[in-house]
Amino acid sequence: MRVATQGDLDELVRLAELARLELGDERGGPMWQLLHGRPDPLPATLHADLAEADLDQGVVLLGTFAEVAAGFAAAHREELGDGTALAVISDVYVEPGFRDLGLGGALMEELLAWAEAHDCRGLDALVLPGMRHSKNYFERFGLTARAILVHRDLRPGP
Repeated sequence: MRVATQGDLDELVRLAELARLELGDERGGPMWQLLHGRPDPLPATLHADLAEADLDQGVVLLGTFAEVAAGFAAAHREELGDGTALAVISDVYVEPGFRDLGLGGALMEELLAWAEAHDCRGLDALVLPGMRHSKNYFERFGLTARAILVHRDLRPGP
């Protein structure tokens, strides 16, 4: 696991596409993508995150296993109304074949260390309903629900 660079952009795009496909099939996934998901074009938004990290306002990590890119994570610092800051996780993804090897844990530990080093008062992430494994993953690191977002779709289904 290491800090990602512009040279990693192709791998980051590949991993972000996999994450998007996986989350799109989950309950709440289509609305998540429209409202909270990484917007298109993926190369441009990931390039922007890497540039933000270069300015020390965010972090992008590339998770590797035996020198193979297998996951990534990204977070940024968001200023709050009281003058403090919050670290907001936009992405944490590990390819299915590399899960249960500790890569996701290493990514999260590094996100936590980055947030603490940047004087963030907390860390936020969004988890879709029904993704108990994701909820449990975040809870292992002390993140717990502080709000429940509810939604009613007013458009007819497909």
